[in-house]
Amino acid sequence: MTPEAIRACARLEQLNKGLSDAATLRLVTEAERAGDIVILVEIDPREGSGVIPRDWTAILSARPRPGIAPRVSRGTSVTALREMPALHGFGRRDYAYELFWVVFSLKADDGESLFRNDPEAELLVRIYEKVGRVHWSIPDSIRTITGK
Repeated sequence: MTPEAIRACARLEQLNKGLSDAATLRLVTEAERAGDIVILVEIDPREGSGVIPRDWTAILSARPRPGIAPRVSRGTSVTALREMPALHGFGRRDYAYELFWVVFSLKADDGESLFRNDPEAELLVRIYEKVGRVHWSIPDSIRTITGK
């Protein structure tokens, strides 16, 4: 969830519940303390056995480019984040999917900045032999945080 998405979720919560500006800002502050990057991952349990194992893996990196090994950050699923209104996400959801809030560091496993001057990020989710990938342009808000 980018800073823009967190603020949008908090604003929707403010409109839906009639929150004050101060209460809405508290939602934003609480959500931003959750970790460097929080990604809401939806997994369809019907794709496999119907049960999502606990040992699935999520890895965030720059989208691989020929000749350049990307740095990686391994995500940690944090169930408690589902209670934070500014991290609920927005839009219609398919209730057949399981939701996971995954926290990543902006520092790669080697301690260096996760993103250099990379144009795109990639999220890889692995459950046993199945791998799903999604990539997107790295938003300016993340570039501002990392200084890259």
